[in-house]
Amino acid sequence: MNKRIFLLCATGFLCTVGAAQEKENQQDNDVRQLEEVVVTDSRFSLKREHSGKTVIQITQAELQRNQGRSVAEIINSKSGIEINGSRSNAGQNLSYFVRGGNNRQVLVLIDGIQVSDPSQIAGDYDLRLMDLGEIESIEIVKGASSTLYGNRAATAVINITTKKPEKDKISGNFQSSFGTNQPANEDDYNLSDFSNNASVNGTLGKFSYLAGFGNQYTNGLSAVIGDEKDPFNRINSNINLGYRFSDRFSFKILGYYDKFKAAFDSSSPLQDDNSFSESEQFRVTIAPEYTYSNGSVTLNASYNTIDRDIYSAYPNAYEANSTVVDLFNKYNFSDKFYTIVGINYIKNEATLGAETDFNITDPYANVVWVSNFGLNLNAGGRWNNHSEYGSHFTYNLNPSYVIDLDGSYLKFLGSYSSSYIAPTLSQLFGAFGANPDLKPEEDRTLEGGMEFNNNKFRLSALYFNREAKNFIDYTVVDPDTFESMYTNVEEAFTVNGVEVEVAYNPLEALQLDANYTFTENRDKVALRIPKHKANANISYKLLQKTFLGLNYQYTGERLDVVYNPDFTSENIALDAFSLLNFNINHQFSKRLNVFFNLDNIFNEEYVEVVGYTTKGRNIRAGFRLSL
Repeated sequence: MNKRIFLLCATGFLCTVGAAQEKENQQDNDVRQLEEVVVTDSRFSLKREHSGKTVIQITQAELQRNQGRSVAEIINSKSGIEINGSRSNAGQNLSYFVRGGNNRQVLVLIDGIQVSDPSQIAGDYDLRLMDLGEIESIEIVKGASSTLYGNRAATAVINITTKKPEKDKISGNFQSSFGTNQPANEDDYNLSDFSNNASVNGTLGKFSYLAGFGNQYTNGLSAVIGDEKDPFNRINSNINLGYRFSDRFSFKILGYYDKFKAAFDSSSPLQDDNSFSESEQFRVTIAPEYTYSNGSVTLNASYNTIDRDIYSAYPNAYEANSTVVDLFNKYNFSDKFYTIVGINYIKNEATLGAETDFNITDPYANVVWVSNFGLNLNAGGRWNNHSEYGSHFTYNLNPSYVIDLDGSYLKFLGSYSSSYIAPTLSQLFGAFGANPDLKPEEDRTLEGGMEFNNNKFRLSALYFNREAKNFIDYTVVDPDTFESMYTNVEEAFTVNGVEVEVAYNPLEALQLDANYTFTENRDKVALRIPKHKANANISYKLLQKTFLGLNYQYTGERLDVVYNPDFTSENIALDAFSLLNFNINHQFSKRLNVFFNLDNIFNEEYVEVVGYTTKGRNIRAGFRLSL
């Protein structure tokens, strides 16, 4: 597809949207401002003003506006977060940098259950496995959250909630998109990115059901800078079955199957290659819940298996599984005092040349108090018991104070919390540099800030200070043979930063959002982490059912590492870059919604990882149909 055809298609699409006839129903005009509620920071549904954190919420409406983008791309637009690799080839490994941390310090939850890959060096969950079409919403809490969520919840908890069955007897959803996928030095605009998702769901009396399927195929970009294209192909399927036996007792079973195949290139030397990897995951969860007067008892139990195969000059195969059981009791003494007491059990197993495993058993408790005079308190503790390194206590103290301003509020908040990051199976028992004597990392996070909120304007500003002890690093222990292994760094280091978020609705049809993050690590070299990062978004309701969006992202200078042929390395500075994206979304009816995206409008060339390809100017169009 050449430029003229591309421009003709884009123009035709916009004209069709602009000329569409609209007919409003009475309920479309009945717009109500619903009070924002947050859950992840306390596990209770609290008004935002009563939460002691600045929780990031990504709603279904925002996800629909970003249809066609990856989960990592959307999360990467939020304050305090840099997901390196999200702007590159679809199969590029993702690095989660939050508040100066890395992958093993970010915990991902899916429907409230901890998920991980015990065979990975960092033990993290791979967001490349997720299909955006199956997600209902995302909440992100930054800072140490080990009290409520345990191991690895040191810099952020990303809580992904999948879609639930609708109330109708039968409903269906189908969404599809197609677009280009090219670097900045190409302008062919060939269609090479295709994504589809379909689901059927409903409620029949006491029984509810949902079944979904998704597929993405992407080609067009080489992994390293080169001529060969490296495709990425993913399939997803999920099922959600529920039965309400009575007003008090309900039972759900959820199943997920995800698989992708990603081509990649040689990293040493950097050159085109025919290597590829396959990752296959199956997960099943049961969630019975019993409610009683002023409380509830919930069991979330999950079993997850992952198979990863690497086909390259250094082939390898990994098998891993994990069992997670979280049993907790919520009890509300009143509408001002909430408590949760639970026990969390995790067993991780992986084949890393030999069978390896460890288990963690954590009892925990947390309380939330909402006073009548503005003071709120979220506090708790967790006693971690690890089969390899013994017991460890973590805690959280999170007060906030709200000043009521006649329909608006001014909130001051602070927190002091600790977390731990256990060594992974690969670090303890793997084939490369394993060290069974490793100690767990320990993080302490101090936060302080404020938030002002009224019906049209919200401003939050937060300072954080994170201290890390026993940091696990891969270091050279013999300079003559370059023998390396995982060790605990003796010196503690501190990361400081500031996060600012602004949301403004000057008009009913206009929404402005912006965030800025400053991250500084004075004690340790921080690779690929920008000191300055900013995002801005403008959403405008052009017609009653037509939305325009403009997104801007600035990523400041950062360091990367280059490895030389003589096995030495050096750090180099990467230039700052800015990206500008455009999107238009039109709802022809309650059932049909169409969109068009134009990313990297100015076709800026930039670097995420030295020697690897990034995306240039690209287009995408698609639709969402509800039946």
